[in-house]
Amino acid sequence: MSSGIPLNDQDRVPWLQILHDIIIREWSSGRNVILACSALKKLYRQIMAMGSEILDSVTDEEKYPRKDLLFVYLHGTIELITKRLAARKGHYMAENLIQSQFDVLEPPAEPENFITVEIAKSIPEIVAEIENALCNYGNCSS
Repeated sequence: MSSGIPLNDQDRVPWLQILHDIIIREWSSGRNVILACSALKKLYRQIMAMGSEILDSVTDEEKYPRKDLLFVYLHGTIELITKRLAARKGHYMAENLIQSQFDVLEPPAEPENFITVEIAKSIPEIVAEIENALCNYGNCSS
């Protein structure tokens, strides 16, 4: 991406599997985990939840979506995201790749386990909304 070429599905699978492994490792140790990544497609979220073996199965709707995994979809307009990226200094992603990200985006939908948070809000508002959702989900920090 730093060279101006968008990643394809094949490029993403290994690091999505690593994220899946981190989730499983932390859960196995009795800890909750929060990861941030651009899981743009349902397939990417499935790999994070189930591992890359999901690629070998025709359908795994019995196991997916996992109800013990909550995705937070940070929703924003292409204009807002472009403006924020332009304000970043030294960011690896070229502005001309933003459209390619929107082109492949598959927003979460039922039956996936997710919440949508608008990024036009302030950071404290965004954090409070996510914390509230996690608390309602049974993972209160206080």
